[in-house]
Amino acid sequence: MQQTRTFSDKIFLVLKGLAMGAANKVPGVSGGVVAFVAGFYEEFIYSLQKINLKAFKLLISGRFKSLYQYVNGKFLGLLILGMVISYFSVSQLLDYLIVHYELYVWASFFGMIIGSIYYIGKDFKNWSKRNITFMIMGIVAGVAISFLEPARENDNLWFVFICGIIGVSGMTLPGLSGSFILILLGNYVLLLVDSVNALYDTIKDVFLMDFSFLDNSQRMRLLQVLVVFSLGSLAGLVSLSHLLGFVLKRYKRESYSVIIGFITGSLGVVWPWKEKIYKLNAEGEFRLDVHGNKILDNYDRYFPTFTTSETWLAIFFIVIGVFIVLGLGWYENRNKEV
Repeated sequence: MQQTRTFSDKIFLVLKGLAMGAANKVPGVSGGVVAFVAGFYEEFIYSLQKINLKAFKLLISGRFKSLYQYVNGKFLGLLILGMVISYFSVSQLLDYLIVHYELYVWASFFGMIIGSIYYIGKDFKNWSKRNITFMIMGIVAGVAISFLEPARENDNLWFVFICGIIGVSGMTLPGLSGSFILILLGNYVLLLVDSVNALYDTIKDVFLMDFSFLDNSQRMRLLQVLVVFSLGSLAGLVSLSHLLGFVLKRYKRESYSVIIGFITGSLGVVWPWKEKIYKLNAEGEFRLDVHGNKILDNYDRYFPTFTTSETWLAIFFIVIGVFIVLGLGWYENRNKEV
């Protein structure tokens, strides 16, 4: 049964999808955290669970209205609409801001995660020894992931499919960034930059009635990679949602403990003060993507000095990030009380 939503609810659900899409694009930030803090995480997981064999039977039998009702289509549709809009708007703005104001962008996200930890933790009343142990396990896993060495790029289609399954984790697991996982797997540039740019270029060519790209083997390979990655993401989204739905139903307190730990551990990934380390070839030269940009390998983190205005401005943006999350949480709680 789908919830009755007011027009403002629908607008804010699109905006939440927009925020999830932007968060999923940034290495180190998880769209799942947005869902968790904004109060629709469980509905999101349980809606994804409805994409199953019964939904497939409704689809092939042409019962589209029943399918729409069964999968909570209004909720998922508005959320996905927000994500799609994000990839063509906010994500592009975010790319620009990261290039020109990287420290302040990371500082804002760092603050948002601190705010998320506080917001989620303050209502969690079940701090038994067992749940504290699960939280510590989540913290250790989150920190360990942030210090793993990235693998080399691999465009084998079976591996790309696996990247899709693992990479989509950022949407479903709060604190685990799908984009950062793709960096560790070595395929962030291939899957979220090169192949997406190839799709944009292809759409533009089709609108101009230019089909010369069909003879471009590199473009066709990138499109093939994108299709396989998308199929892997869909498979991961459905399978992970079923697993998470099962776990949340039977081990909700333990799950929340691990999630709080994961989010806390992810602070290491979004630490604002860091230098980029780029991939080098055998000759010691920078490796470049298809657009001539240097390929990110990892980050070298450092502790800031407090004698520069830049550091204090970054701290100001951390505070802003905390208040953004707390403001969203306050708005959600006010809506529930109405």
